[in-house]
Amino acid sequence: MIKFSHFELDNGLKVILNTDKTTPMVAVNVLYDVGARDEHPGRTGFAHLFEHLMFGGSANIPSYDTPLQKAGGENNAFTSNDITNYYLSIPAQNIETAFWLESDRMLNLAFSKKSLDVQRNVVIEEFKQRYLNQPYGDTWLLLRPLAYKKHPYRWPTIGKDINHIANATMDDVRAFYEKHYHPANAVLSVVGNITEKELRLLCEKWFAPIRKGKKMKRSLPKEPVQTKKRTQSVTRNVPFDMICMAYHMCARKSKDYYTTDFISDILSSGHSSRLYTKLVKEKKIFSELDAYITGDFDEGLFVFQGKLMKGKSMKQAEESIIEEISQLQETLVEEKELQKIKNKAESAIEFNNVNILNRALKLAVAELLGDTGLINDEAERYDAVTAVDIRRLAKKIFAEKNCSVLYYKAGRKK
Repeated sequence: MIKFSHFELDNGLKVILNTDKTTPMVAVNVLYDVGARDEHPGRTGFAHLFEHLMFGGSANIPSYDTPLQKAGGENNAFTSNDITNYYLSIPAQNIETAFWLESDRMLNLAFSKKSLDVQRNVVIEEFKQRYLNQPYGDTWLLLRPLAYKKHPYRWPTIGKDINHIANATMDDVRAFYEKHYHPANAVLSVVGNITEKELRLLCEKWFAPIRKGKKMKRSLPKEPVQTKKRTQSVTRNVPFDMICMAYHMCARKSKDYYTTDFISDILSSGHSSRLYTKLVKEKKIFSELDAYITGDFDEGLFVFQGKLMKGKSMKQAEESIIEEISQLQETLVEEKELQKIKNKAESAIEFNNVNILNRALKLAVAELLGDTGLINDEAERYDAVTAVDIRRLAKKIFAEKNCSVLYYKAGRKK
């Protein structure tokens, strides 16, 4: 059981604490409630651009990394379609350095032409290297707009067009910062060797004076129910054919989320999973094959992604996956197999919670989802999944009309 307390500053900043006296360190996590889904369709990639810009210096601190490293800390950040998250760990006696750094860039990020030019070029190079010039790199640039027609999940966090970042103006990025990077749109979670009294004093000193921004009221277009199978074929200069099959699934807060996650585990978690045993090891249709969920806050995707062995056709590959799906739809999972994945889930949760950074992130995400106690309920929710639940959801999700298939063929691009 992870004990936590939480309070809110007058400017709207939500603060969560998990005191842990067994560690000499403290993890500080600042989660901003902004991701790629909050971008304008004509200016995508901005949340990810800000992941970089936030390290470009703030009004009173020209270099974020230097003072943190001198204080013995380390940091990183990531962006998803739903959130942007900044995190660091630091010796407990130096925690005020973390509050100084994080509050200053929330107070006033130092926008300069040089910083924007540098970070814009970094993001553009990342776009080219990871999404355009890497084998299979454009998979999600193709699959997302195939599966989504209305919801902003139709573009990845890097953005849908490299020119959106290349043409970003100072006014564009300033407006995005003012809208999203303020206390009312953030969750601060702290885990480690610090008391609530100490944390409150630090929050009042460093974060309370920051302006109260206006909490964005999110109103995203809902993705219409897919009514027929969608397909797309592309040819790329890659060594092996690949097939991707994406099915719409529930949102992160749905009670069916945990069952759907278990379905992906049954199919693809480890070398004793169904897909690896039957389609990789025995039938040798695929050299590698994964089934996974995107885990998005809004309705996400259940994805099969596999590289074919030489000589195997796309038709064989697709039919073999559908055959495995049919097994789930027609036959109840045996208790032994279900218990195995429950045990794996429980140990993964326990192991994950040992790390103070993981704990800080999970507390912040749970708070954003509206139930901080979720961090303690996870194992129970997974344990409640039944074989009947799995069969019911397999029938619901894996309908042909709910499927978008990307045939990624090896060859010379035409």
